[in-house]
Amino acid sequence: MLQNAGMTRRSFLGATASAAALLGLGLVGCGKPAEKASEVKANKDATITIAAAYKTKNFHPSNTSSALACGTNWHVVEGLYGIDFRDYSVHKELAADDEPTKVDDTTFEIKLRKDAKFSNGNPVKPEDVVKSFERATAEGNIYIPMLSPIESITKKDDNTVTVKTKFPFELLKQRLSIIRVVPADVDDKTLTAMPIGSGPWAYEKVDGETQIIAKPNKEYNGPYPAGAGTMQWDVQVDATARKTAFSEGTDMIMESIPAEDVDTIKGMDGVKVDQVQGFGLVFMMMNAKHKPFDNVKVRQACRYALDVDKMIKNTFAGQAAGLTCYLPENHTNYHKASTVYTHDVEKAKALLKEAGYTPGKITLSTTDSDFVVSMSAQVQQDLEAIGFKVEIQKNQSSAMYSAIDQNPQSYDIALAPGDASCFGNDPDLLMSWYYGNNTWTTTRTQWADDPKCKEVQDLLAQAVQKGGKEQQDLWNKCFDIIAEYAPLYPVLHKKVSTAYYAEKIADFGGISTTGVYAVGAKAK
Repeated sequence: MLQNAGMTRRSFLGATASAAALLGLGLVGCGKPAEKASEVKANKDATITIAAAYKTKNFHPSNTSSALACGTNWHVVEGLYGIDFRDYSVHKELAADDEPTKVDDTTFEIKLRKDAKFSNGNPVKPEDVVKSFERATAEGNIYIPMLSPIESITKKDDNTVTVKTKFPFELLKQRLSIIRVVPADVDDKTLTAMPIGSGPWAYEKVDGETQIIAKPNKEYNGPYPAGAGTMQWDVQVDATARKTAFSEGTDMIMESIPAEDVDTIKGMDGVKVDQVQGFGLVFMMMNAKHKPFDNVKVRQACRYALDVDKMIKNTFAGQAAGLTCYLPENHTNYHKASTVYTHDVEKAKALLKEAGYTPGKITLSTTDSDFVVSMSAQVQQDLEAIGFKVEIQKNQSSAMYSAIDQNPQSYDIALAPGDASCFGNDPDLLMSWYYGNNTWTTTRTQWADDPKCKEVQDLLAQAVQKGGKEQQDLWNKCFDIIAEYAPLYPVLHKKVSTAYYAEKIADFGGISTTGVYAVGAKAK
């Protein structure tokens, strides 16, 4: 369970960011899902099958950060607005209108879609929206930094909610898309296990370690109806199993293709592979209060030790990019950081000497994602080249974070994937996710009390109120600080590869973030 994600003014999001920032990654189309739709008639007897690369036990739409759960929930649980992750355009979901009705600069009214119902047959009411906002911003929720610009959501009448913001900002619809609306009278235990929503699909079976099955929501009256008789996610964390299931035709769509298999899968009959450079990263995290990593020079030494080019070649077959900034170079708001880590063993050793530290035995905690496991061997080798003795401890993502959250002193270095762009991709959101006043800084990196952490949060808070060059300059200062101090910093940004049988599915495409987005897709 994610926890300790408190809110202060420092965790405000850069809501005045240019809308262009949302289009800075992974453009593969434009407009709303309905505008992209083909004339293909959906085969309602078919099953859309997906080979999923991640597992989880938490599907709660108001607090999950799981790649699997976020991806499946897109199809089942609606927000007032939603994001089409093929291009990050925003469209109405439960909202009746494309735009909120502006009352003043910080007050908006939003009517609900007429006759909208949850899959259990109960009507969607303003009370459900209000309660969902309360759940998403409850104490300890990791969503708080992303939603902090929203002061309140209240019921106006039987079909309308009033949204108040703390200041004028342009990204209200994007932030509202994070709040997935669920019935107010359904308890958290049920929502964690098998959420109820008003989207085109309804869960029939949820086992986040083996298989998820959804059927068309018979109550759905929105514009993106289910495009098959069943949607099925087969959880295949093991890349070989995932590839086999796809190659044999068991699954129609495969996410997270291992880089070494991309060319082989591209050569299969009827298969299309979409490769999109995104923000998705693998990061190295260290406890800034745990010796020797409380010394910034030791943290920097560990970064200079890494041969990232070799990882990109061997693990990703070139389908990734090294770091010159927290953002990938194709992002609209990219700016080269003042500190860029290159492979420099001698510099790494010199930094350790300056820190007065003789390397000893450490544990490298990793998740069980196939590419992280592959990278971990190289990281182990690189750290041992500067004197460390490294033991790798691999675990499922939820287990690794649970152990760290319960006892932050229990780990030395962690290597894991992450991708906050499953919620949006403006720079402030992406930085606030890892460096805002939340569980990442207060518990996992233990960086929250460092003056430099507070400086980053203050700069983000200032950027909220700015625009143009002044805003970009503030973000650039953040890029410089987080690169230099590196309590948590990306090792690389991945390209996201998705394969699918084009003759079996229409109106589908790969996306730049984790998960599979098949809203509006149709089985042929």
